[in-house]
Amino acid sequence: MLDLKYVVANAEAVKQNCRDRNVPAAVIEDLDRAVALEAERKAAFHRVEETRRRQNEVAQATGKERDPVKRGLLVEEGKQLKAAAAALEDQLRKLDAGIHDRLRRIPNLTHPDAPIGQTEDDSKEIRTVGVPRAFDFPVRDHVEIGKTLDLIDFETGGKVSGTGFYFLKNDAVLLDLALQQFAMNRLIAAGFTPVITPDLARNSILEGIGFTPRGVETQVYSIENTDLSLVGTAEITLGGMLADTLLDESALPLKYVGLSHCFRTEAGAAGRASRGLYRVHQFTKVEMFAFTTPETSGEMHALMLAIEEELFQALGVPYRVLDICSGDLGGPAYRKFDLEAWMPGRGAAGEYGEVTSTSDCTDYQARRINIRYRPAGQKGTRLVHTLNGTALALSRAIIAVLENHQRADGFIDVPDVLRPYVGKDVLGRR
Repeated sequence: MLDLKYVVANAEAVKQNCRDRNVPAAVIEDLDRAVALEAERKAAFHRVEETRRRQNEVAQATGKERDPVKRGLLVEEGKQLKAAAAALEDQLRKLDAGIHDRLRRIPNLTHPDAPIGQTEDDSKEIRTVGVPRAFDFPVRDHVEIGKTLDLIDFETGGKVSGTGFYFLKNDAVLLDLALQQFAMNRLIAAGFTPVITPDLARNSILEGIGFTPRGVETQVYSIENTDLSLVGTAEITLGGMLADTLLDESALPLKYVGLSHCFRTEAGAAGRASRGLYRVHQFTKVEMFAFTTPETSGEMHALMLAIEEELFQALGVPYRVLDICSGDLGGPAYRKFDLEAWMPGRGAAGEYGEVTSTSDCTDYQARRINIRYRPAGQKGTRLVHTLNGTALALSRAIIAVLENHQRADGFIDVPDVLRPYVGKDVLGRR
């Protein structure tokens, strides 16, 4: 959530930012209404203060007045002032709530270097790393590989849980667990504290992190008759850990690596890009999350991107890095980088597909869930900056490994870095 004072002072710039970020027109209307409500709130606050001041004057005069008639008039005025103050305070609370509700729908500001555009096609390619492999045999996609080697069972997943669910079997289980261990160990070595998070979070936490837990726009599963939802990412639970917390600057940065299941409705998802494991309703993810000072969040963002690249380089998977355009940033992100891995089984001749994302959310989330710190040697408190980054989304990492390391004989070479965890060099052999 943006700072209200900033929004009021820079309303036109914030509106242009909303247009750049491709938000609905109703959000810009919310912005205008929030600015108008803030003017009303200030006027109402002034009336409350004046009423309270007069209450104090009347109370003091009543205590000193000895004339019964005059005293009675003062007592009556005191009652009227009390009722008026209560009504004004109720109006003030409603105005505060109206402003807050509208501010929550306004997206974060955008980094000046982020490309301006409306769709993912407007994002900027920063670099490509690795050369896609030239196969001397017909390339299979992960769906065919998974069925042939009895690694992935979509049919049984559909029967038991519905479309978008699946069973991992045999060596795919070992691969999934190996990827978890590999990513966790790399992040722990980089100073991240490991956490296994809950799969459920209160809706207030989801909203604070920037997700919509209810309504037509939601992408998460809600639990009926509760204030809980299944998390779409450990970003929600890792960020929520420090809600309503005041830290000392000496404690920052705080770096966590979380392991969680992720549940997403993926409403409206369809087409070739959603085939197989690429867009599913449940998967496991290793997620990075950090709390920093405002001065160091850019450095942390660069670190998270470097770690994501390191992981895919170690897995022997070619990829490209994208600087995501303004219209595809989502609400909380100030700047976002995506890694797209080469998937040789995708399309007629292979395509890149998103596998990780890392975002600098500045103080947008911290303001919503109230995470602050005491600056060393200064008075007052400041909001922390929050950042998140996918280390490995296991479903998509499995696609990348299976398709890039497939062999002519139908089996899969295990990347060197995973062999100690998998316990074998080749996947699919019985």
